[in-house]
Amino acid sequence: MIRRMTRALVSFVMILAGAVVGVGATAGTAHADECYTWSRTLSEGASGADVTQLQIRVAGWVTSGERLSYDGVYGARTKAAVAKFQAAYGLGADGVAGPATFSKIYALQDADCTPVHFTYAEMNKCNSDWSGGSVPAATAKSNALKTMWKLEAMRHALGDVPITVSSGFRSLSCNSAVGGASGSRHTYGDAADLTGSPSLCRLAQQARTHGFSEILGPGYPGHNDHTHVAHDPSPFWDAPNCGI
Repeated sequence: MIRRMTRALVSFVMILAGAVVGVGATAGTAHADECYTWSRTLSEGASGADVTQLQIRVAGWVTSGERLSYDGVYGARTKAAVAKFQAAYGLGADGVAGPATFSKIYALQDADCTPVHFTYAEMNKCNSDWSGGSVPAATAKSNALKTMWKLEAMRHALGDVPITVSSGFRSLSCNSAVGGASGSRHTYGDAADLTGSPSLCRLAQQARTHGFSEILGPGYPGHNDHTHVAHDPSPFWDAPNCGI
């Protein structure tokens, strides 16, 4: 908690510094981060691994039904997602990722790159080394990280109300043991079952605007006690009791 408070304070100071020095501040780095440090301002037309890292963190800030690609290309959709991220956190929403934007991201992530309100442990209660699923372990873990950043966006949009993940990655054997569907996105690492407050219907409805392409909730068979969100190449939303 102390470390997170310190990171938030540093972020705040850097944002103030950027505001004081003006345009010149946009050319540099906000500050070094334990997880990942951006070394340049990013804007539409940029490309590279640093753009991909940014896309992972802003992919939850899209319009209903939209999904942001992790392609390392700073196009119009990435610019729009960055602008929504900036607006959500009280920054100048110009769609350009500079020191103030990166400082906010640094304040939102832990040293292992997970967002501060979610952990790998809660996304994997089945097989701690991420093996045995439908994809290699590294891919499953990477997919879980992308899901967590979407959940972080969703959590903030809901007023920073805690979201409980009851199930995340499952190996094929774990999935079978709990009666999961064949081909479940849980075995890919990019699914999360959500419970608690806000209501399951509110979670299902909100998920539509945070990059999730698979949403199953109350009224869908086997989903009256949780809302399921995931990334699926073939979008599918079904939560009849929630108007979805």
